[in-house]
Amino acid sequence: MTRDKLANSYHERGFNCAQAVLASFCAETGLDERTALAVAGGFGGGLRHGDVCGAVSGAIMAIGLTHPYNTEGDAAAKGKIAELTREFHRRFLKSHPALTCRELLGVDISTPEVLAEAQSSGLMKGRCPGFIGDAALLCEQLLNEQKQ
Repeated sequence: MTRDKLANSYHERGFNCAQAVLASFCAETGLDERTALAVAGGFGGGLRHGDVCGAVSGAIMAIGLTHPYNTEGDAAAKGKIAELTREFHRRFLKSHPALTCRELLGVDISTPEVLAEAQSSGLMKGRCPGFIGDAALLCEQLLNEQKQ
């Protein structure tokens, strides 16, 4: 199964966009599925406030786990994760107009009422799979390039 389809299969099962993307990288990150789903649980819907798209957040989590900056004073690792994060953003923005749910969806989903309307109208079901699939593929591409 391709990475975009794997990520979207999680979304189709009811997991949010951040969970879907991060869980699709369990083999690369070393996380088990339950942990990946738990870690990313609060990041869907733009941190549940319409901010940074959860698919973007999930991809950045995968990049961080595969290129960790977790040792005090490790300037090289700190620089590397910053570089990869910026590069992921650059690539995502080549295909999409923004990084936030609010801008990607064209509505402010920070209130329960607007979120419910966006869900019931099919807006999110129609658009979010594209963001999820693209984020997963771009992340995979970036990680594969780092292996070379």
